[in-house]
Amino acid sequence: MLRKIDRNLRTQPVDTVRPALPAHTSNSLDQSLRQAAQKLEASFLAEMLKGAGLGSSREGFGGGPGEDQFSSFLVEEHAMAMVRAGGIGLSESIFEALKERDNDG
Repeated sequence: MLRKIDRNLRTQPVDTVRPALPAHTSNSLDQSLRQAAQKLEASFLAEMLKGAGLGSSREGFGGGPGEDQFSSFLVEEHAMAMVRAGGIGLSESIFEALKERDNDG
């Protein structure tokens, strides 16, 4: 079991599975869970967009080496814009699952 040390150098056991949170942090917890779910959906969509060819270099007149280096940022921003516009609903499903898991504990 992990132990934490307080200011008086006494050790106390630490709940490593699910630390207790004050009630007022529930709203901030929901917000952080929603942000994490949206980031995960954006990562998923970015991979799908890369698979579809978005961000790959063009054959003819392209942007050169700069385009190759910064194309991943463009793909990620496109994916995040899709999530902000409603996405495919994945982030809401993830958020609900995380919230349900948090309420079970």
